[in-house]
Amino acid sequence: MRSFHRFLLVLSLSLCTAAALPEWSAAAAGGGTSGVGADSGISARVARLSADTVTLTRQYETGRRDAARQEAIAWRDQRLLAGEHRLTAVLHMDLGTILRAEDQRGGAAPDVLRALHPDDKQELTRDHAPLAQGDLALGDATMRSRLVEAGIAEEGARASARWRELRKRTTRLATTRRTLLARLEAARWTLQRQADASAAAGKCRGAVRLGLPGRRAARPWVTPVDDYRLTAGFGNGGEHWAHRHTGQDFAVPIGTPVRAAGAGSVVRVTCGGAFGIEIVIKHAAGCYTQYAHLAAVTIDPGDRVRTGQWIGQSGTTGNSTGPHVHFEVRITPQFGSGVDPLPWLKAHGVKV
Repeated sequence: MRSFHRFLLVLSLSLCTAAALPEWSAAAAGGGTSGVGADSGISARVARLSADTVTLTRQYETGRRDAARQEAIAWRDQRLLAGEHRLTAVLHMDLGTILRAEDQRGGAAPDVLRALHPDDKQELTRDHAPLAQGDLALGDATMRSRLVEAGIAEEGARASARWRELRKRTTRLATTRRTLLARLEAARWTLQRQADASAAAGKCRGAVRLGLPGRRAARPWVTPVDDYRLTAGFGNGGEHWAHRHTGQDFAVPIGTPVRAAGAGSVVRVTCGGAFGIEIVIKHAAGCYTQYAHLAAVTIDPGDRVRTGQWIGQSGTTGNSTGPHVHFEVRITPQFGSGVDPLPWLKAHGVKV
């Protein structure tokens, strides 16, 4: 059996070249964006909420990082200010000692003392901030310390104000994000219920036209989804499969955009059975890819698609234990001709 699968993998690698870039129809360009179909409502809602959630999450994370930076600056300034307070207190004590000694000798108040407190020598003495005539350097140090204190206090106040404002904004974003996530989760399961009904009836709703912009891939081959977690792999055994697992599972939330792994033409869109809602695409030189357990499709049989084009939304229809995309690479469109998708994708320059 292993030698047979190895033969299939070698054969598929020789059949499917990475340079295949066929044309695609205007209706399929951009992930089926020629119009908005009658059944596109919940699919489009999930897509919009997903995009809004991603954008808001980025803003929230940016705001949270900025607030953390400003908080760190405020705490740093507080520590610096405390250090300057301690230094100034020591300098003032030294100056007080010097001025009292000068007074005992009957000396006059120096210029630096008049600069610090020109009107109240006694108050300066009482506060332990006097200055001896011969210790101008110590007086200068005290004045500089006071200026540094003022500068640190001003910067700390600005950082604290920025931190408070950023924290308020981040809190508002977090509240909005939670609301969006709740709406998105509800919309996802509404989409899934519709998909389950279609799969149970064995009748697909047809392609939904979401009217959303597509994305052009920079490479000839890509993974079928972004931001995934690899779960059940090719050849795995277990109670969920009659024999062995025939593909690679990419765990993603319901409604995640599913992309064509490579350019080609759609040869099959079916609903019902173990794979639930599935798509099969034929690529150049005769290899095929399958995308199963979907919640919606955005293409029709016969459509030509480009690499990375949005062809459907992930779900958990058919024999599925949770939201994911079951992805296969085959040498025929039929079940049982699959090869291990991970080494196949890596051989075609895809990082998995």
